[in-house]
Amino acid sequence: MNQGKVFLVGAGPGDPELITLKAARRLRQADVVVYDYLANPRIMEHAPPSAERIYVGKQAGDHTMVQEDINALLVRLAEEGKTVVRLKGGDPYVFGRGGEEAAALHAKGLSFEVVPGITSAIAAPAFAGIPVTDRRLASSVAFITGHEDPGKSESSMHWDALAQGVDTLVFLMGMKNLPDIARRLVEEGRSPQTPAAVVHRGASPQQKTVVGTLSDIVEKSREAGMKAPSVVVVGDVVSLRDRLEWYESRPLFGKTIVVTRARAQASVFLEQLEELGARCISFPTIETRPPSSWDEADQAIRSISQYDWVLFTSTNGADYFLDRLKVLGEDVRALKGISLGAIGPATAEALEARGLRVDFVPSEYRAEGIIDELSPKLTPGTRILIPRALKAREVLPEKLAEAGASVHVVPAYETVLPSERAGEVEALFEAREIDMVTFTSSSTVTNFLQMFEGDRGAELLSGVVVACIGPVTAETAKKHGISTGVQPDEYTIDALTASIAAFYSKPS
Repeated sequence: MNQGKVFLVGAGPGDPELITLKAARRLRQADVVVYDYLANPRIMEHAPPSAERIYVGKQAGDHTMVQEDINALLVRLAEEGKTVVRLKGGDPYVFGRGGEEAAALHAKGLSFEVVPGITSAIAAPAFAGIPVTDRRLASSVAFITGHEDPGKSESSMHWDALAQGVDTLVFLMGMKNLPDIARRLVEEGRSPQTPAAVVHRGASPQQKTVVGTLSDIVEKSREAGMKAPSVVVVGDVVSLRDRLEWYESRPLFGKTIVVTRARAQASVFLEQLEELGARCISFPTIETRPPSSWDEADQAIRSISQYDWVLFTSTNGADYFLDRLKVLGEDVRALKGISLGAIGPATAEALEARGLRVDFVPSEYRAEGIIDELSPKLTPGTRILIPRALKAREVLPEKLAEAGASVHVVPAYETVLPSERAGEVEALFEAREIDMVTFTSSSTVTNFLQMFEGDRGAELLSGVVVACIGPVTAETAKKHGISTGVQPDEYTIDALTASIAAFYSKPS
């Protein structure tokens, strides 16, 4: 059997985009991912679905697996010939015990590689507006563990040197011992008025920062309910936070928003909300898949030249239909001479990305908009093909037929109800951690409600702001007793994002 290899990979401090390109590449190659509590769960999306995932998380007072057992696990997996990613929060060699794991592998003659990560010792202060060095205020910095190995016979901390010889002190895992840290530094000569800060969950949407001095930081942290994991920063650089804070001042910071859009279409929406500071919970209430039968769509494609128009009512319809065109040995040239319509700019962009020119996009991005603006362009007998979801609103084909068109609707895909994560999301609602839920179609509303028993879905939305992309979605919500708090004038993801930001920017 070929010998495996272990990659000790730093996952960074909290923001899933702060991992390195090499870390993402190693995750994509993994047979097994051994991960801990501090690794952001979204980072795991880089690993292939087939990769085994083993949680060995360690947090204060709750160790899923002791370090010796983790070492033994890594050795066993490598000896089995596996490619193993040991994913660790921050950097594996900065108080991450990566050195111990590497030593255990070396002792067995096993191959390993280290992929450094961004340590929270730098990132958490930076996201709190605190540079750990500044040529005006700090020319030296020390990273210190706030929790030494309890098995050591005596402390290796030189408090006198730390107190008087280093400009900036950054303590990791120091929350529990914060009173002792502040006391020892003052006893060894550091001024009680030295600025100090505690940054909880730095570089994540749950970040919280408390600023004080060595004389009062313990009391202020206690009053603010600060807890682990937190980074403690001591030094004059803390005074720069008033001018350099940028992360916590974003318009959606501190807000937790559930995105119910299908996973394939959610990424842009998630990115936009996260750029504005939101903590996003991806909870797809729709999954798309090919129709159970392609017969109708295939027949339409084989006789595509008979149509005058092809109308696409979603990006899904466009993507599935054009992919099927290719499967049948055709390409976009088959649509030459046929006018193309899209229900909105996102669908138009999907078509243009395939090299197609869109002839019609209504000013109002819903079926009614197409009817009002396209009907005058039609003549009796105009032949229109609509590739769409298996189940969809019938208003568009019906009204176009009333206008004299010959309408042919074919299923290009179907939507199904996912079953994952309902319990996890319900727990967040029960803990009152959810501020807003977004719905981008009527089916996301109905599917959300179906994912919970009885009236539980509607109950969970009580007291939570509901954002709907447009009036049709809002009307569906209303039929289920759900009131809409945010609705943009333009029915696009960009407009919905802007409306959400404006909603939370209003004076309270």
